[in-house]
Amino acid sequence: MRLAVLASGSGSICDAMLQADIGVELVVVDRVCGVLEVAASHGVVALHHERPSFGTDFDRDAYTQHLVDLLQDHGIDLVVMAGWGTILGQPMFDAYAGHIVNTHPALLPSFPGWHGVEDAMAYGVKVTGCTVHVATLEVDAGPILAQEAVPVLDDDTVDSLHERIKTVERRLYVDTVARLVADPSILERARPPQVRPSPP
Repeated sequence: MRLAVLASGSGSICDAMLQADIGVELVVVDRVCGVLEVAASHGVVALHHERPSFGTDFDRDAYTQHLVDLLQDHGIDLVVMAGWGTILGQPMFDAYAGHIVNTHPALLPSFPGWHGVEDAMAYGVKVTGCTVHVATLEVDAGPILAQEAVPVLDDDTVDSLHERIKTVERRLYVDTVARLVADPSILERARPPQVRPSPP
């Protein structure tokens, strides 16, 4: 199985994936960031698929289609988002349905979205954590593949809690992706969450 990592940040998750030697063939970034240096240090091809705009004129589907073309040109089977900062459009989910994974710094379905750590702290939960899930067009709503809890300490700040979550996240994400590489049928068996309606 040929993997691509999509990343936008410092590259800590990408670095963990590359150190694990689980078949990452390509790294793609949407902006200049630390991930480029991480990929270079491991001798892995990195492409800068620059996002042309962060405004209302951004054509999400056109950008996504170009990204799909890049991935298919490299024979990619599994797309691993690792701090990827651009929400992807329909073409990605048409081309790679059920073969895109993501990680989120909260125990989904609680606290989806960009501010999962902040939202968990604001709500006052005593336990949060991280989730590895199949990505879908709806953000943070796909089938859950793995989760691990992280306690919220009395003296935690958003930053200190997020750092502890990231430590767990790097290990859990790498372990989960390694399992998917060893047994791709896990993805085929993953099912969207079934939410029962509330009684009247």
